[in-house]
Amino acid sequence: MKIFKRIAIGIVIVYVLIIVAFESMLGYSQPEFEGTVVLTTTNENEDSFERVLTRLVTNDTLYVRVNHWPRAWYYRLIDNPNVKVTVDGETNDYLAVEIEGDEYELVQNDHDAGIVFRILTGFPPRHIVRFDPL
Repeated sequence: MKIFKRIAIGIVIVYVLIIVAFESMLGYSQPEFEGTVVLTTTNENEDSFERVLTRLVTNDTLYVRVNHWPRAWYYRLIDNPNVKVTVDGETNDYLAVEIEGDEYELVQNDHDAGIVFRILTGFPPRHIVRFDPL
């Protein structure tokens, strides 16, 4: 029985290391490609922080999904929802609004990340944010 326990612990450790490696790689490299946006948030000292995120568009409305464990940008956005978003090189001011209910389900169904992505990210809690132009 001890061998099964050790194997199970080993599998869990390897899985956690895979999640940490995957999240770290994305966090440090912040790959930009067609379909990404650059979100600029500010903290209480008005310091600016940029984050590259995948752009989601449903019914001509711009959204992003909170998909990963590192999410300081999300907490800054909740504290100060007045943000700047750069799409295709053009920067505009937006009000960030966390969505829920029917709107959440609609966007989630339109842009499901899939089970492989969820496994690689360790099943973090998911949120979706809508950007309303100012």
